This record gives sequence, structure tokens and C-alpha cells, in this order.
Amino acid sequence: MTAFKPGDPLTINRLYGRSSGHKLRQGQQELVEGLLPQLAVPAQGEISARALFGDERPLHFEIGFGSGEHLAYRADLLPDHGFIGAEPFLNGVATALGHIRDGALRNVRLHMGDALEVLRRVPDGALTMLYLLHPDPWPKARHAKRRMVNDGPVRLFADKLKPGGELRIATDHPVYLEWTLMTMQRHTDRFEWLAERPRDFLEPVGGWIETRYGAKSRREGRRPYYLRYRKL
Repeated sequence: MTAFKPGDPLTINRLYGRSSGHKLRQGQQELVEGLLPQLAVPAQGEISARALFGDERPLHFEIGFGSGEHLAYRADLLPDHGFIGAEPFLNGVATALGHIRDGALRNVRLHMGDALEVLRRVPDGALTMLYLLHPDPWPKARHAKRRMVNDGPVRLFADKLKPGGELRIATDHPVYLEWTLMTMQRHTDRFEWLAERPRDFLEPVGGWIETRYGAKSRREGRRPYYLRYRKL
């Protein structure tokens, strides 16, 4: 397992920002109370495909899945793969549970809370795909250490992805885009940027649907950027 030095910019040793918003509807509350415990990532122990799904299937991990549209879409598209989603926002988790119920998805496990805490318990080299879609940009310089794309987390991502595995990042924030490109440039010994021309990061590839947040940013005149990195 990965060891981190004191002061390493892990970004999240605790959650920042809110964890809930408007009051849940009755149906959402029932999903949180009834379905979430059935799908919850175990609180302790190794988090592997065999531990979660009983076999050695390819394993995907989405950090901050929002309302779960992308997570549910990918799980439905790849029913023989396993998906882990981590999200601290209660309302997003409740909405994602609705997608999972409606799609009768049996290949998804959820964690409501800190994604890095769960990711650290995934065996090194176990992940086929890792998704980080529209993370909080924390645009003020004094908050830069809170960004998910930082040297500590990027090393963790590299450890958990298998060789040839893929890290996908989406953002519509120019500051976060520049920060991500500069941070990832320091890790060219771990990741290869899969872009040869501008359109390779201006439009999503197949199997990468637009989330609710992505659609909102387009409506409001902001351009999402789509970055793909292959683990070396």
C-alpha cells in the first residue's frame, strides 16, 4: 500500500464544504435507509473486485460522482465490470441510488464520504479506470492544497491503476485546467497524456457521457475540457 510523508499534499484529510443540501424526498430517504446499506463499501479491509463482487472483474472508481449519471451509465454499459463511486454529498448519493434502482444495476458499490480514504484501501494495480469529473476547482490560491489534483493524490492514482489503465478528468474551470495540466506534467514518469490534437480534449470520447453539471456549464457558456491519461 502507498505510504505518504508528513505534509504530503493529499488534498483531503477531511472533507471541505457542505455534505447535504435540501431535505430529501420520502422516496430518496427510503433509498438511503434501505438500498445504500446493501451497496455500501465495507468500512474496513481491502477493497478489491473479489471482495465487492466475488470475482476478478475489471474495476472502475469514480471520485465525486455528483448525481451518479455517469457512474450509472458506465455500469449499465459494462455489466461485467465493477464500479465504485465515492461522493460526500447526501443529495447526490440519494439521486445516484435512484439511477441504480431504476437500472437494476448489480455491479455498483457506493461510499458516502472521503474518496481517498476508500481509494487507499484498493490494492495497488487493481483499477482499470479512474474518473474525476468536474471536481471542485477551489479557485483561490490559498485553497489550492484542497484540490483533488495534487501531487499526493496523483501518485495515489498511479499506484492504484494497472499499467495501461486510464485516468479521466473533466473540468470547465480555466484555473483548474491549467493547474491539472501543470500537475500532471510533473508525473510523466507515471502517466501519458492521450491527446495529439485540440479536439482530443475539447470533446468527450465514446462511452463518456455528459453529466448534469457538464450540461449546465455548456448552457452557461463555459466549455468543458476532457483530459485522458494512460498509466505507464
